[in-house]
Amino acid sequence: MSPSQESVFPEYETETSQTSKLIKKFKDTPFVPIGMGGFFAVVAYGLYKLKHRGDMKMSLHLIHMRVAAQGFAVGALTCGVLYSMFREYVGNPKE
Repeated sequence: MSPSQESVFPEYETETSQTSKLIKKFKDTPFVPIGMGGFFAVVAYGLYKLKHRGDMKMSLHLIHMRVAAQGFAVGALTCGVLYSMFREYVGNPKE
């Protein structure tokens, strides 16, 4: 690209690190990393409790853990959507 040409996407040409991009994404949508963290926490807890499940069948235990992890992730995403809608329409209404 010659210096006389104007850039089409200047925000993509600036030198930014992956960490700064990730932090910016987390600030824009804070409930996504919360949902991901909760999902992994439920999965880790389920794996920990796998040894102490008593007489419950393994397939039933895994189904319960999958539903709990999915529910946490979907709940966090729903809260994120509601938060962004609130911020867009109530916090900063465009007339």
